[in-house]
Amino acid sequence: MLPRTLALVDDDKEYAEFLSQYLKEQGVRVDVFGDSNQLLVHADPYAYDFYVLDLMLPGIDGEDLIKVLRLRTQAGVLVVSGRLAPDVFEKVIGAGADMYLVKPVKFEQVALAIQAVYRRVSVSSQPEPDWKFDRRAKQLVAPDGAHIDLSDADLTVMECFVEADGEPVSRETLRQCLGWTQEADTADGLNATIYRLRRRIEKATPMAVPLHSKSRVGYLFRAPLQAI
Repeated sequence: MLPRTLALVDDDKEYAEFLSQYLKEQGVRVDVFGDSNQLLVHADPYAYDFYVLDLMLPGIDGEDLIKVLRLRTQAGVLVVSGRLAPDVFEKVIGAGADMYLVKPVKFEQVALAIQAVYRRVSVSSQPEPDWKFDRRAKQLVAPDGAHIDLSDADLTVMECFVEADGEPVSRETLRQCLGWTQEADTADGLNATIYRLRRRIEKATPMAVPLHSKSRVGYLFRAPLQAI
């Protein structure tokens, strides 16, 4: 059992090319990123089924990249790195990785590790618990019980997500609901509203933030959402 999609983040071009080719031959769709920033500016960086990361990366360090991913996704994360230090394994696992392999390592071993982690993640996956949109209290309630206070703009945005019932909401729809024209949507407009809402969720709960951008469309609340 191998994942359908995988992001490979490694600045060793030759290694990444050959590993990605090997995984593609096993039926995995692989996107290669030469540094962490390339992944994070991708249209949907948190949509992959699996991540294989180096630790010594341009952009933010691999350990910090794991922490960023864990805020947004529960997908499998395998670290394959040549970094050697007494505490590196503890730090990597503590950051949220599922397994750590030390380079040099055979591609077959990497594939087996991906398979083992992905099987465990898939088997342990349970139906996602509901996030609750409490209109009366003007709060978003996370499945772990954390309460996130919502601004007036947030309330409007959350109403749109409830109405969408799991489907993406276009930027134009959100602007209309907020009473903004495209010309009036300045730098402190829709993008800033979504960003601030994400940050409040991140500060309130360690759970993955279900609010995602959808390339060339708008935004998606990628979790069960119940209005109360």
